[in-house]
Amino acid sequence: MPAVDLSRLKKQAAALTDLFDQPEAFLRALHEMLDLYVNRTLRTKNVAAPISVLPSYRTPPIVLRQIENELNLIANRQPAESLILADELWDDGYLETRLLAAFLLGRIPPREERLLARLTAWTGQVRDPDVRTALLTTSLTRLRREAPDNFLVLVREWLHPAREKLWPNGIRALLALIADPDFENLPPVFEIVRLVIDNAPPAMQLDIRTLLAALYGASATETAYFLKELIRDSQNPNTPIMLRRMAPNLPKGLADAIRPLVRTV
Repeated sequence: MPAVDLSRLKKQAAALTDLFDQPEAFLRALHEMLDLYVNRTLRTKNVAAPISVLPSYRTPPIVLRQIENELNLIANRQPAESLILADELWDDGYLETRLLAAFLLGRIPPREERLLARLTAWTGQVRDPDVRTALLTTSLTRLRREAPDNFLVLVREWLHPAREKLWPNGIRALLALIADPDFENLPPVFEIVRLVIDNAPPAMQLDIRTLLAALYGASATETAYFLKELIRDSQNPNTPIMLRRMAPNLPKGLADAIRPLVRTV
């Protein structure tokens, strides 16, 4: 792989934006550009990256960041074209193209009615961990910040009792909202996650622990009250057992608050 010449990289990335409204041409130029930065000692044609189930160029992070910077300048002004290009990038099926597709979704205004359909469909079919993370964080950026009520509607759908396979996605998406210092409306979040925490399968215990720690970091008092209330009201005998087992790994203040309620289980 050649050393990355920043000046040249910026010109290459800027040239892609001239093809923004020509998805097929954009893809051809993108592949040509990515091929310039391949580490050929690690890549053979169509071989997946070590941590990916997708074919990958193993592109240096700086290359994708520069492409994203250039796309960001134009995507905000052309949401319809952004969605069309995102579809083309997603269908192309490379790790890099799907990451760029996820990035573009995050630049589309929340009022775009087709946005939620893409997010639901793509998160339901993705297996690559990096792409999944991008969809649940980057792709939801504008929806999360500009239309938090609609964001919570989407997450509520993912956390529906009949969609247990989507529960980890819903929790991961909520973590980004909880981490936003400008978000303070936690009661709807507590209401949405109550059923999931009370019915979480063993495989989700790490997700639940991460969620509770994030909630406690955002509001210790509200989270302790919520969890004590959940334990008292729960009809599931496994819930206090689960919380007792994870208590040593919860924030100390939260563990101390619930320990008397789960000690004798």
